[in-house]
Amino acid sequence: MLPGMDPKKMQAMMKQLGIAQEDISANRVIIECDDKNIVIENPSVVSVKMQGQENFQISGDVSENVNGTGSEEAEEDKTEEDVRTIMEKVGCLEQEARMALEKSEGDLTEALLSLS
Repeated sequence: MLPGMDPKKMQAMMKQLGIAQEDISANRVIIECDDKNIVIENPSVVSVKMQGQENFQISGDVSENVNGTGSEEAEEDKTEEDVRTIMEKVGCLEQEARMALEKSEGDLTEALLSLS
């Protein structure tokens, strides 16, 4: 806001210019990217509608989760599930399944093919 300007007058001026501003009550904002998720906790979210477009202004406590997993636990669960799948499909030992997954850098299909 402009210093010394009454907030009500500012809102009235914005309305005359066709600008509508609204506070949005939010608990968390998540921006999903290809390689990570950006998580904003305790956000302050403002929606601004101007010239037919809606824009959002977001501020808060920012953190990033790589690969969108959100936690190491989720990654471990996926790996365990992949190991079980390989063991069932190929009929190999757990250690062989894990080594195949490591060599294929976590690619389940490639690990299955390498043991077939």
